[in-house]
Amino acid sequence: MVKAILICAALVAVSLTGCAGLSTDVHTANPAASFAGARTYTIARPPSQDASASAPSFETLLRAELAKQGFVDTQDLPAHYLLSIAYDTRPATISVATKDCPPGECDRATPAPFSLFDGPVYQHGLTLRFFERASGREIYKVSAMSRDRDADALHAMPSLVKSALARFPFDAPPDWRVKLRAHAAGGVPEVTSVKPLQP
Repeated sequence: MVKAILICAALVAVSLTGCAGLSTDVHTANPAASFAGARTYTIARPPSQDASASAPSFETLLRAELAKQGFVDTQDLPAHYLLSIAYDTRPATISVATKDCPPGECDRATPAPFSLFDGPVYQHGLTLRFFERASGREIYKVSAMSRDRDADALHAMPSLVKSALARFPFDAPPDWRVKLRAHAAGGVPEVTSVKPLQP
């Protein structure tokens, strides 16, 4: 059992060091949503984001990616859609599965951060929700999640934005794996593959 845990831990460490490239998991609550009407939107920020200095820096990237899908940010003017943005960074948990374990003791989640070869692990999340302004109905929701060893949410944002909008809207199934390639000179990563996750 100890051997299985050490192998699993080593695989996790390799996936976080960049040897396997960047990858992000994407989940949609309502795949293949239909966007009828004008593709205009305005960002609806909660008070906590209004006071955040980090929001404008990645919203520029978000607007650029949405523009590729034909969406226009109307700023404070009336728009067809309201876009809600939620993001966070927290210490990650790592699940370790072992064989021949007692009932209820398998697939335990080990809290992180802890020193696993190279320090703590953090989970970054970004959720985009589109609401029809007139009715208030949620049209589409997509979430992207990644893990790395950087506690700064801003460093993960380019990958999360590119992954959440790698397909728009995502078709069924609801869960996808997006792989990206980082540029040597920095900047926005490039999407290399988008594949559904098998159940």
